[in-house]
Amino acid sequence: MESQIWTVGVDTHKAGHSAALVDGLGGVEGVLDVEANRRGYGQLLGWARGRAGERRWVVEGTGSYGAGLASYLNQQGEVVYEGDRPLRRKRDGSGKSDQLDAIKVAREALAREHHALPRQRGRREAIRVLMTTRQSAISASVHGLNQLYALVVTAPEPLHERLIPLRGERLIGACLRLQPRGEVETMVTASAMRQLARRLRALQAEAAEYEKQLARQVAALAPNLLAEPGVGPISAAQLLVSWSHAGRIRDENAFAAMAGVAPIQASSGKVVRHRLSRFGDRQLNRALHTVALSRSQNHLETKAYIARRTAEGKSTREIRRCIKRYLSRRFFRLLQRLDNP
Repeated sequence: MESQIWTVGVDTHKAGHSAALVDGLGGVEGVLDVEANRRGYGQLLGWARGRAGERRWVVEGTGSYGAGLASYLNQQGEVVYEGDRPLRRKRDGSGKSDQLDAIKVAREALAREHHALPRQRGRREAIRVLMTTRQSAISASVHGLNQLYALVVTAPEPLHERLIPLRGERLIGACLRLQPRGEVETMVTASAMRQLARRLRALQAEAAEYEKQLARQVAALAPNLLAEPGVGPISAAQLLVSWSHAGRIRDENAFAAMAGVAPIQASSGKVVRHRLSRFGDRQLNRALHTVALSRSQNHLETKAYIARRTAEGKSTREIRRCIKRYLSRRFFRLLQRLDNP
């Protein structure tokens, strides 16, 4: 008789984690609440080892509150999978608690055929941090530029007439050269515009520095990605962050599904066609879309493919779906050849 594999489901939070140990049929052996620190992780691991022989961990939120626990368990040689966020409980008066959520995490894992491994840390995590901070700087820059446009629209007439035709870098440069003088309204508005322009330049410089660091990290880890037509440092970095490491995603079909580029049947009557999925990792989908657009404009083989499929009667959307599916397959195979970051 095969030995039983126990499942430890963990519902994670900022200050503490709740765990539930269930058997192969979903029966609850025990529950435990611990603090979200190394002392609590050790307490949780000792509790599980004392109650279960062969076991696996299913940790919810391995990319956020559960990152520390997942990393600790991996270091201790435990088998750790990425858990789904528990489905919202209906308001039927049955109540809710973190321990009940932990039980749900474990039981839902029993029903799954395939389990995802947590994303790897190390260089991959460094790239993710750079991606996140760069995006934050870009978002703040866009917000600041919109604010600058709004100030120009309502500015006193001498400033309004001078600045209203300008956009983007030209507007920022003109605002940097403003000399606050004149009536109080004009002087204060010009001063605010100049300060906002300085902030925008600082954000642009910050984003450019993050991009340089990303280029260095990606070049050291995956130069073969950067050698691909249409792939820049940002797209390559997103591919690496989403893929993480060999073994996390079981095959190219799963990678395509995760990217939201797996074809979905959309046939009706005599029309046989497929469409793109609207689910999956949207940032990864965006990276593939960016590469597909670049190749459509600059890559001779892709342009020839588009011309051939257009002659066959395919729409632009259908052709782009095929290109993105091909790219996901191509990039997955390239990523699988990398050493673990």
